[in-house]
Amino acid sequence: MNRLALSQLEGRYDLIIIGGGITGAGIFREAARAGVSVLLVEARDYASGTSSWSSKLVHGGLRYLKSGDLRLTAESVRERQRLLVEAPDVVEPLDFLMPLYQHARPGKNTMRMGLWLYDRFSVGGRKSEFLPPAAALATEAKIRRQGLLGAMHYQDARTDDCRLVWRLIAQGLCEGGVARNYTRAEKLLSTAGRVSGVALTDAESGESRELQAGVVVNAGGVWAGSLSGQPMGAPKLRPLRGSHLVFSQARLPLALAISWLHPRDARPVFAYPWQGATLLGTTDLDHGDDLWNPRMSREECDYLLEGLHWLFGPDAPDAIDAVSSFAGVRPIVDDGSSKPSSASRESALWSAPGLVGITGGKLTTFRVTARQVLKAVSVQLTALKLADDDLPLFTAETATAHAQSPSIAEVCGRVGEQVVHFDDLLLRRSRLGLVQPQADADDWLPLMSACRERLGWDDARCDTEMVRYAAIMLEQHAVPL
Repeated sequence: MNRLALSQLEGRYDLIIIGGGITGAGIFREAARAGVSVLLVEARDYASGTSSWSSKLVHGGLRYLKSGDLRLTAESVRERQRLLVEAPDVVEPLDFLMPLYQHARPGKNTMRMGLWLYDRFSVGGRKSEFLPPAAALATEAKIRRQGLLGAMHYQDARTDDCRLVWRLIAQGLCEGGVARNYTRAEKLLSTAGRVSGVALTDAESGESRELQAGVVVNAGGVWAGSLSGQPMGAPKLRPLRGSHLVFSQARLPLALAISWLHPRDARPVFAYPWQGATLLGTTDLDHGDDLWNPRMSREECDYLLEGLHWLFGPDAPDAIDAVSSFAGVRPIVDDGSSKPSSASRESALWSAPGLVGITGGKLTTFRVTARQVLKAVSVQLTALKLADDDLPLFTAETATAHAQSPSIAEVCGRVGEQVVHFDDLLLRRSRLGLVQPQADADDWLPLMSACRERLGWDDARCDTEMVRYAAIMLEQHAVPL
């Protein structure tokens, strides 16, 4: 799992993947067992972009039924069920309660029909059921009673998106692939009109090197269209921001997930237990130019709290009660939709000699996307033999799933997972920074000691890392008040 120096990399790889989010990691995992040499590079830390700040839900996408996209819903449900079986340490079932109210859409019959279809797509999953008002209130007593018709009870799944990305990368490393974070792809190299490699820069040392490749995969997400030297063909993207608030479970205690329609615009919002805390989300807005450092706006905070208070009443938490916030930018392909929430979540693939590009898509269906990309790669790289679709994602045994945040001792054991900065450890190898942001430097002493011992940090480096981490928390994860 060690991070190789840039100078230690081979001069040529059959396949070089640019982008260490869920899509790039999925491609890397599948490519590593496909009979080719493969290198993955990520400009910052693995999963530090969109894949850090998703809604953490592995779901079938009920919203796609509304738009009539049965194929995407069916595909998503199947992949959800597969992940529940093959990755129980990072993907676990999550019960949902969706209250239904008078004079609000969708109505009871529509939801029952939609979830009936949902159940048909699922093999071995829990079946949905309609709960009359008394049973709904017995399940969650604090929900709005006025106009309550009952509630739908169904099941999806939750994950730690960063841990899922790392599991895929770790599996690829175990099978002979090479991955390196904090490595910028500066530009594509071309020979006789064909993409032939990548110019790389170590983001920490500034060292540069050019590597040759049989094929390059651009899985850069919202940055996919900005890669220098890229041939024409990348789709136009519409970056959309989704923001979330994090509360302590003591302040917003929930036994299961609650999903409802926001009273202002009838968009679905949700709250659910995660990592020992409670998440409230999400928004869906066009995002500006700063793709690297998105943060929640005050307007988004107010929007989410308005929805929370509508469902749970005046005793529900306010902004001052939230322990942190986070925002992510989704790489949505611009299909001309007037509303952000109406834009398709389908992925888009494009090819040129020596290059395959991919962007868009869903967290849940990353495996399907990865295999589609590698099928396109195999047209140009005939040595690549895609593994059978029925083979499991992971060959190592997995631990028992749990919803709680890991212990400090567990997190200390993750320092060897190519950690470069302290925020890698607190915001991605674990989520302690999000769910325990009130902790001070003394609380993190065991983690810092592990970094001293295993990474060779001295006092000055430790101080620098604490300052960097504090700045990131203030700039990107403070709650707008």
